[in-house]
Amino acid sequence: MGRLSVALALFCGLTAGVAASSAEDRAIVLASTTSTQDSGLLDYLLPIFKDKAGIEVTVIARRADEVLNGPRRGEADVVLMHARPQEEKFVADGFGVKRFDVMYNDYVLVGPKSDPAGVKGKDIVTALKAIEAKGAPFVTRGDRSGTHAAELALWIVAGIDIAAAKGAWYREAGQGVTSALDAARAANAYVLSERGSWIAFRDRGDLDIVVEGDRRLLNQYGVMLVNPEKFPEVKKDLAQSFIDWLTSPEGQAAIAGYKVDGQQLFFPNSDRSGG
Repeated sequence: MGRLSVALALFCGLTAGVAASSAEDRAIVLASTTSTQDSGLLDYLLPIFKDKAGIEVTVIARRADEVLNGPRRGEADVVLMHARPQEEKFVADGFGVKRFDVMYNDYVLVGPKSDPAGVKGKDIVTALKAIEAKGAPFVTRGDRSGTHAAELALWIVAGIDIAAAKGAWYREAGQGVTSALDAARAANAYVLSERGSWIAFRDRGDLDIVVEGDRRLLNQYGVMLVNPEKFPEVKKDLAQSFIDWLTSPEGQAAIAGYKVDGQQLFFPNSDRSGG
């Protein structure tokens, strides 16, 4: 091989290396919940953001109780989740920098169309009290997910110690939302679900929404930058660009534009003051 060929090969290799390095430098890691990922929202949003900013976003999706494990070790640049007490503690403990509201969706109580507990159209507290009092079949996720945590909190609001009150009527799926909905369909039981998961669930059988619209069913999402002072490897500027876009009018419009079967799944409500 002549000197010119060698030089050209070296140049091409160097150029490819620089291009790969540049692409890697323009990438961030987002820690989020399985519900956000499984809803299809991120598959919809992230290409829009990449076209706008030229930044690739890799998603690590975990259950709500596991999402913050990686960020606490500096293994992500930004966090998007729906468990506000944990988010605020993450910031208070110095792992995150501020927290911004991004969007919300809601939970719905799904149950048999025959409605054996007579809860259709009631508020969620009245509904849970009636289900427990009548021992009507109820399926719980039982998997420490965000939905499971929300359900347990709602039993407390209803004044019911579910650990003491549960019996054969309270059935644990122990897996994801599809398994819980499948179990509820098979058992003609009630179950708490995120609205988006319910919309995406096809094999509904005799199930329908029986309780919705209660403010206590609101499911708020927040976004946080992982603290670059604690973890210098965090790509602060790129991650902040993502947060700024997500909470901007353009990003908020993109969130509102995501629909499944013509139904909007998430509702933007950015609060740029941080919290």
